[in-house]
Amino acid sequence: MSASPSTAAAVVPKHWTPEQALAVAECLQAMRQALWAAYGPQMQQAWREQLMPDQAPTEFDPDEPF
Repeated sequence: MSASPSTAAAVVPKHWTPEQALAVAECLQAMRQALWAAYGPQMQQAWREQLMPDQAPTEFDPDEPF
């Protein structure tokens, strides 16, 4: 898997017009929607696995303070 958005360096040209930037943003939004429609549940599972790696949950002690 490639780098996550938080670790990947995105290079955005500074010479684009506002119209060009909007066109790219609209294209990315359309791609996001298409990916979600095709892979939504798999993407959710992959995201869940990244956020919560396989490990036993810690013991819950109701008497322990926050």
